Amino acid sequence: MRPIIYQTLPRLFGANSANNVHNGTISQNGCGKLNDYTTKALKHIRGLGFNYIWYTGLIEHATKTNYSRFGIQPDNPSVVKGNAGSPYAIKDYYDIDPDLAVDVKHRMKEFEALVARTHRAGLKMLIDFVPNHVARQYRSDAKPVGVKDLGEQDDTTTFFSTQNNFYYLPDQPLDISDINKGGSYTEMPAKVTGNDCLSARPCRNDWYETVKLNYGVNPYTHQLDPSIAEALEAKTSPYAPDQLSKLHFYPDTWNKMLDILRFWATKGIDGFRCDMAEMVPVEFWGWAIPQIKSEHKGIIFVAEVYNPNEYRNYIHRGHFDYLYDKVGLYDTLRHIIGGGSASLITQCWQSVDDIQQHMLNFLENHDEQRIASKFFAGEPQKAFPALLVSALMRTNPFMVYQGQMLGVDGMENAGFSGSDGRTTIFDYWTLDQFRRWRNNGLFDNNKLTQPEKAVISYYTKVLTLCNTEQAISDGLFYDLMYANYENQQMDTNRLFAFIRKAGDETILVVANFASEPMNALVRIPAHAIEFLNMRQGARFATELLTGATRTIDIYPDHSIDITAPAHGGIVLKF
Repeated sequence: MRPIIYQTLPRLFGANSANNVHNGTISQNGCGKLNDYTTKALKHIRGLGFNYIWYTGLIEHATKTNYSRFGIQPDNPSVVKGNAGSPYAIKDYYDIDPDLAVDVKHRMKEFEALVARTHRAGLKMLIDFVPNHVARQYRSDAKPVGVKDLGEQDDTTTFFSTQNNFYYLPDQPLDISDINKGGSYTEMPAKVTGNDCLSARPCRNDWYETVKLNYGVNPYTHQLDPSIAEALEAKTSPYAPDQLSKLHFYPDTWNKMLDILRFWATKGIDGFRCDMAEMVPVEFWGWAIPQIKSEHKGIIFVAEVYNPNEYRNYIHRGHFDYLYDKVGLYDTLRHIIGGGSASLITQCWQSVDDIQQHMLNFLENHDEQRIASKFFAGEPQKAFPALLVSALMRTNPFMVYQGQMLGVDGMENAGFSGSDGRTTIFDYWTLDQFRRWRNNGLFDNNKLTQPEKAVISYYTKVLTLCNTEQAISDGLFYDLMYANYENQQMDTNRLFAFIRKAGDETILVVANFASEPMNALVRIPAHAIEFLNMRQGARFATELLTGATRTIDIYPDHSIDITAPAHGGIVLKF
């Protein structure tokens, strides 16, 4: 099955407060729990067209909520963003976040039950692996017996050592007085901040709540220590892979992080979404991922990588299954929605054609502004043509973020995150659309508005096609734009057309980015008919989004007349 991924933030999924308080505490605004993902909820998500679910923020992270009565060390509020805290400021790699448990003492059992429920509902599950940085006050209360904590054996008098877990600024105390007026936090010596800030005075825009993990890379040269690089080159050594993993020349952080991957993989999950993977040396991934894959068949690794020059490196050397296609397709489609030419899509897919099956497409995630926000499109329907392109153009995975299918605009001002078009990941909050969609666990859509129902219906139709139509799930792809650039009967700035083909079935997709319906004569070149082995003559056709039927003629260099709705398109199967 082609992966169609639903990204969900458990803290928000089940939150049910009708009266949010700005910058509210967990007692004021509440918090979703793992148990909110009931069998009914998960089957409903499966019915929307998804076969994977990415649970975002499960691992215990820094928070202003006090769980000391459960043996969890409290966090200094000066180094926590928001009351709930960032899901990417991990404070214990071996534990589930207590916010998400009904019974905090048995939070791991609740997670294990969630794994079982997810699989019974026909979904595979991903969790976050955050390898680049941890919370300032990282301390594992749940680590297995015999495991040494990160930093426990570090030499804090040296800036860089391959056997240290962190980087230190000797004789310099951390100074965050400019960030947290009146706050008090002591760290001596200062550790290097998670976004590679080498100053003891990080600013508000730095990831000041986190510290950078040391994988043996010199922060000044951005290169692996020569001794490690030389050891990795010695592939002709007589050591077997399992022996290599234990040799002393590997940085201590490598072994610790491999153990953490193993810990979660043995829980029965189906994959990891690896946060800021490109800030961790590709050599680590090339060493760790094959070991996990050899022990857990079918497990996948998804990387957050934003540098196109590194794509092939992290796929071929790092052994990642999928990478975010953010600076390529996402940024291109966002530009087109804002008025750019649809013809840019061709150049976009061509730039990654050799690795296309490894690119993960999306239109929203927790880092990006919501489509419906005033910073992006202003309304969810304007992204429908981008949805057709992103989900139907190739065979690679597609991902949807929680609330996207309801037109959530991310304009709430919950607290720390402000109102920036992104749904908060730092605060306790309830999304009204989501609360009504859940409807106390009924998932019957009865409390949704007609526009919200229309959006979720459109997404469901498109996502369902991804795995019910063979031409879409694993068929051939043919870009029709080159044959229509000089076609006076087709506006290639607002329309993008392509064909998908498998067996005897062909699907023509035309996405319309214009704000009005577009009539066009889409030319089918002779080469397309030959390359796709299309049967010529009169063909019966069905528009898969509306169910409308018609007859079309397929001949070399003949045109098909279409009318594509505003901010939409046609998916014509014949």
